[in-house]
Amino acid sequence: MLQRKFSSVIEHYLTEDTDKILLVNGARQIGKSYLIRYVGNKVFKNFVEINLQEDKENLAVFANVRSTQDMYLQIAAMTSKRLGDKSDTLIFLDEIQAYPHLLTMLKFLREDGQYHFIASGSQLGIALHETPSVPIGSIAIETMYPLDFEEFLWANGVTQAPIDDIKQHFLDGKPLPEGLHRYLLQLFKLYLLVGGLPEAINKFLPARNIREVRKVHQFIHELYRTDASKYDEERKLKIRRIYDMLPSQLENKKKRIVYQNIEDKKGKRFTDYQDEFEYLIESGIALDVKAVSQPKYPLIESSSKNLMKLYLNDVGLLTSLLYGLNINAVLNDERSINLGSVYESVVAQELRAHGYDLYYYDNKKKGEVDYLINDTDTVQVLPIEVKSGKDYKEHSALTNFLDDNEYNIHQAIVLSNEQEVYQENGIRYMPIYYVMFLQQSPSNDVILPTLEIPAEMR
Repeated sequence: MLQRKFSSVIEHYLTEDTDKILLVNGARQIGKSYLIRYVGNKVFKNFVEINLQEDKENLAVFANVRSTQDMYLQIAAMTSKRLGDKSDTLIFLDEIQAYPHLLTMLKFLREDGQYHFIASGSQLGIALHETPSVPIGSIAIETMYPLDFEEFLWANGVTQAPIDDIKQHFLDGKPLPEGLHRYLLQLFKLYLLVGGLPEAINKFLPARNIREVRKVHQFIHELYRTDASKYDEERKLKIRRIYDMLPSQLENKKKRIVYQNIEDKKGKRFTDYQDEFEYLIESGIALDVKAVSQPKYPLIESSSKNLMKLYLNDVGLLTSLLYGLNINAVLNDERSINLGSVYESVVAQELRAHGYDLYYYDNKKKGEVDYLINDTDTVQVLPIEVKSGKDYKEHSALTNFLDDNEYNIHQAIVLSNEQEVYQENGIRYMPIYYVMFLQQSPSNDVILPTLEIPAEMR
């Protein structure tokens, strides 16, 4: 079994007294159901799994469920297992977005307390938008992503001790020894080819046969581009067209989708395709990077939803589409191949999996920066530039950022294939694989001060 960080999130909600039902959000084929099944069976004596999408496509017995008693009767009818109580029985409602009214019912199932519940879905964001009464206080939504690079290292037999040592080098601002650098860089390039989808990794590990890995990529890519069952045929075609455009638009100078190219119609704008973009993002098959007009903390204050870049949710899917079975394009740094879009994609994938909202900045006078993230520790913006070639020191936009006192930006990062780690003019240069250590600060408890009430206010 592949080791996943998200298992601790699931186990926390199932064992701690959180008093909320966990909803696991995320794209299809990233291992949500498998992981919930694994943790659920480990924690609970009785584990019952119900796939609501399958039910909808067959008997649809949950379509008319309107009360907790109706729910319990249908659950009991669908399982041969003996059900206990909340202390020993977990009910897993998979693909719950198939029946949005069941999202509302979670509140009453929680209050009733007969069993422990957990749910998952690949389009929860969309379903929650369409649910008239979202049980805000009764649910906790956590998003799961494909395996990140650190999890890929675990899958390849790298233990935690050397990873912790590598992390210490990162924290100390030191490079790795040359041999370890070369080894880690090769593993990173393998990650570019295989990606983080569990089925692709499981096909890769036994024989490292790229042909078998690409078969998985082709299947999942086709699943993603056609799996828009809630929409009519016209809207499905638009979704597929936008999804098909993602690899090619990353090769454009602006790396943005040109709206009039979607249907070859002039005058089209973002608002004409807002639902289609929302589907791709909310279903987890595309990662959005929003444009900002002012690179100031917090970035959301100047972000624009009308201007954004979209990346595939998994870098393995991208290299499959771009290079097929040609592994040399990635492994051997061929001069004729520009890996810029691949490196940008994997950084987007890592940063999003590590809890960051993604932004970029593009200005005719000051240039473009690949990524901007909020650094909550310093309450500043942190620009990140990704370089796949030898020109990693060419970054006029970063220099402009640091020179502009209005922006109050004093640090920036350049990620590249180079071994050395050093800081120059406020810019920290580091190897691309160090991106696995760029993570949001842990959410430790922060206690606010107790204020003494003035006499005149008593």
